[in-house]
Amino acid sequence: MKFYIATDHAGVVIKDDVKEMLKSKGAEVIDLGPDSTDRVNYTDFAHKLSEKVLSDEGSFGILICGTGIGMSLAANKHSGIRAALCHDYYTAEMARAHNDANVLCFGQRVCGLGVVESMIDAWCETSFEGGRHQERVNLIEKF
Repeated sequence: MKFYIATDHAGVVIKDDVKEMLKSKGAEVIDLGPDSTDRVNYTDFAHKLSEKVLSDEGSFGILICGTGIGMSLAANKHSGIRAALCHDYYTAEMARAHNDANVLCFGQRVCGLGVVESMIDAWCETSFEGGRHQERVNLIEKF
């Protein structure tokens, strides 16, 4: 698996931990920044990551900000991006299984590292089920 990862200033503290979690699963990880806690606009990083995921078929993205809300809103402006704001193993699992989500979003201020690890486990272990869910994904992409 290949992951692009980006944060804003409110998500950068746990980024290295997340990168290590992914690498321990054999994933390739490409860090799109930032590298410090200096204030930045989350939108810039959400758009940058979305463009990378869209241009690299089969890749995934992880976006981290304070809550994950802003990142998910910005990323979902891109046609073809299905960014899911997740809070636990189950929401990450369902995002992949039922929605074919390609970007995982969460908040550093609301998720501890144990929860983050469980979401990454769910993301990496779960495939899109297709079938009845494909019709809904097609309807999402239609707009």
